[in-house]
Amino acid sequence: MATQNAEDVEMIEARPRKRIRNSTKRKRATSPLPRVPLLFAPFRALGLITNHIPFYMQTRSYKDATEGPRIHILTCLGRSWALWEGGKMGLLFVGPEVQDPISCLVMDGDAVWAASGVHVIKYLRGKEVSRVSNPLRTPLAFVILFGSQLLALTEDGGRMLIWEVSTNEQTLSATIQFDIGFTATSILHPATYLNKVLVASNEGDMQLWNIRTQTCIHKFSNSQLRTLPSQQHMNSSSSPITALTQSPAIDVVGVGFMSGEISVYDVRADERLMRMYMDNGGIKALSFRSDGHPILASASSSGHIALWDLDSGGRLLHLIRGAHDGAVSALEWVPGQPVLISSGEDNSVKQWLYESPTAVPRLLKFRSGHHAPPHLIRFYGEDGKQLLSASADRTLRYVSVVRDSRSYEMSQGSLARKATTLSKPLASLKFPPITSISCSSTRSKDWDDVLTAHADEMCVRSWTVLNKRVGKHTFNSAESSKRKSPSGVVKCVCVTACGNFGLAGSSTGEIHMWNMQSGLKRKSFKVGPCPQAVIDRLELSSTTKPKASERGITGLASDALNRVVIATTSDGTVNFFDFHACTLDQVMVLPAPANSLLLQRDSGLLAVVCDDMVVRIIDIETRRIVRELACGVHGRILDIAFSSDSRWIVVTSLDSVIRTFDIPTGQLINAFRTPSVATSIAFSPTNDFLATTHVDSVGIFLWANRSQYSEVAFRAISEENIAEVALPSMQGSEEDEALEALEALGVEDKPTDVFSTPSQLDGDLVTLTLLPRARWQTLLNLEVIQQRNKPKEPPKKPEHAPFFLPTLPGVEHRFAIEEKKQETQEKHTRRLDKIAANSRSTLQKLLIESDKNNDSDDALFNYIKSLSPAAIDLELRSLVSFNDLQHFLRAIKRRLQSHLDFEAVQALQNVVLRIHADVIIENEDLRTELEELLKVQKKESGRVLDLLASSLGTLGFVRDTQ
Repeated sequence: MATQNAEDVEMIEARPRKRIRNSTKRKRATSPLPRVPLLFAPFRALGLITNHIPFYMQTRSYKDATEGPRIHILTCLGRSWALWEGGKMGLLFVGPEVQDPISCLVMDGDAVWAASGVHVIKYLRGKEVSRVSNPLRTPLAFVILFGSQLLALTEDGGRMLIWEVSTNEQTLSATIQFDIGFTATSILHPATYLNKVLVASNEGDMQLWNIRTQTCIHKFSNSQLRTLPSQQHMNSSSSPITALTQSPAIDVVGVGFMSGEISVYDVRADERLMRMYMDNGGIKALSFRSDGHPILASASSSGHIALWDLDSGGRLLHLIRGAHDGAVSALEWVPGQPVLISSGEDNSVKQWLYESPTAVPRLLKFRSGHHAPPHLIRFYGEDGKQLLSASADRTLRYVSVVRDSRSYEMSQGSLARKATTLSKPLASLKFPPITSISCSSTRSKDWDDVLTAHADEMCVRSWTVLNKRVGKHTFNSAESSKRKSPSGVVKCVCVTACGNFGLAGSSTGEIHMWNMQSGLKRKSFKVGPCPQAVIDRLELSSTTKPKASERGITGLASDALNRVVIATTSDGTVNFFDFHACTLDQVMVLPAPANSLLLQRDSGLLAVVCDDMVVRIIDIETRRIVRELACGVHGRILDIAFSSDSRWIVVTSLDSVIRTFDIPTGQLINAFRTPSVATSIAFSPTNDFLATTHVDSVGIFLWANRSQYSEVAFRAISEENIAEVALPSMQGSEEDEALEALEALGVEDKPTDVFSTPSQLDGDLVTLTLLPRARWQTLLNLEVIQQRNKPKEPPKKPEHAPFFLPTLPGVEHRFAIEEKKQETQEKHTRRLDKIAANSRSTLQKLLIESDKNNDSDDALFNYIKSLSPAAIDLELRSLVSFNDLQHFLRAIKRRLQSHLDFEAVQALQNVVLRIHADVIIENEDLRTELEELLKVQKKESGRVLDLLASSLGTLGFVRDTQ
């Protein structure tokens, strides 16, 4: 039954220690999608606490500690893990993402072991240091540390693998094959049992194995372990073992079954000691209290936690109904303390305090997030540090972008007390899911500042972020309408910029406005009958003309100064109302039905999402469509967001693509596809982050705006240039890559500037230097300027000495005047004169190089253009040899023929001929070069004069025609 196959192991090299970071470092395993640095770089995820994988608790005691042992809680985040400090539930580390989802977590001192796919990976301080792999290439489902050995169960439950991990060379020491009909699910080491483990199965049986000899010592059948309740004594079907835990008593373990039964079993005597039973779901976790009180805690798949008094034969002490909104995944008592830690599939970890054995436990502290994917998010305030998120779990949460521990759920009242009184589930008493959110923090310290509309409800609720709860007003649109008119469901809400008024639009075409402070209704707006243009577009007959009550409001907004109220209808109209007179000023008919709208109050731009997958931008001042942005043809638009400067608009659609449009140009400048559909987006008021929510995740994901930190080239892209990007992780992955998200913000290669002007537009055109005209005028008249600026008389000696001259000590008053040091004149030698004669200036070197290359004089003329007029004059006077003058005349001729730096060439030519005219005339070779330069000069000057004459003639003709 047991086989030794250590030689068949596929071992991966042990990772180096933390200080060595060279070529032996393995590349971090990430999800298959590449992280491409785009306009929005993945930054981090918010609101992820745990999932269905049980947590692992570790306690550490320190010498002279006064606050008791330190608690560490290790939770699973899907493809990564998080380590929390149990005292304040603060986040310590977040592990790197792995390729396959994590199936089990354990800790050994500072080391964290995570089972992912066929690997078991070891981490130290959030950094991967080694891993072992299953040679059979089957996924691993359960892991436990047993001294210096690591035990793991395969996902099919047919084998148990044993590794020796105490040494650097971690080798597979044994593989245990289970019998057919025994599917192993979990492993437990009974206390004081040497080299022995209990293995639970999916068939309800249990086996005791010696891992040293790889032999099965004893088998516990399902009939021995459990006894069905009396009302189900006829049912003899087996039930899987779902929980297995060690009790403080030696040889005694707790066994939980899917049927809801709990057995306290003596392994040594092979005898069941007592039996308990939980209704409403199977047992998910068990834990014995270890501080002297014989109490067993059990958790069910329905979210309840039960406490059993073992001294009374398993009597039920307390039942915490709805401790979690989903199945409880793990339970652990803190050693020596009356504190119970639980985690559930509702993305929360809770600590329960039991002040006495008979007292009702109370919630001590917790960390939680949405347990259903959020579908609506909006930034709250103007600093971009807070978010409001709504989810299908019927909650409204305040999420902090800066620190996750500041996030909380907005209170809906004492629902727990009501649920206990009415004997109803807590979730059934919560408000329906939120469909629309609007907020204004202007008067947040005075009264309620958030409005929400809920699914299939005719009322609007106010909330106060300051008090973290639902507000004191509930605005009912049905009571505000007339009795004979049909009451509609609220579809959208809006809070004015001043924070004094709240508006709500219903499915019957009515808009009501209330005062946020008093809760009294102030005004009503009606969209009126359907316009004729809409009837013509829909090709409706006069008998089927829709009534005003059938024109549902799909979007609602008010401007920054409370002058106009804007509403869109389901039949494709944009209605502009006067805020004070409540009259309909104008109706704009759109080519397609409108689904929603978003107003950027600072710029007055209104974005309307239409059914034809086009976002139409309207200027509310001119009330005209200024841009139409097409968002593909494969998916309906779900949400839009403006940037704070109104330059960009970000759009998410059902094709999993998030697009960014540049509003001034109307071009698509960025697009990327995420692994799942983004249901809602929000742009930070400070332009720092883009927040997204997705259909398959309970977290909120932040994307950093790269344009805030580096230069980003904005150019139009097509729908084919869409990159696939992985979602952000909870936090930095490895220590070396802790700032990976911020490093991605930098741009390695500078983008080519498509708008840069070339050095020469056309070869036949004359190009100037683009330098000030005064530069070359000064060079031509430098002698006159120097003569004019020459001082008329030498400087005069001051008449009186300054008062701060130092004095000499003594009775007489004397000044300490330093004697002038006689300057020694340097002696000139022949060697120094020879070296000075052979040295060349920068201009002379560039002339020689350009004459050798004979193709480009850019370096030479760039150097000349960088000098001042006086420096240019000095360089030209230093050209005293025949070769230097010959090189310079050739360079001037080549520059004329290239049609570049025309005015600079004319100025340089003038100065050189004026300074060195006598030398050039006396030398025959230089005179030949001068004659060739004269021919080129006449040719180019004539061509320039012809171009000027043509331009003047064209200008005169145009002037005469006007």
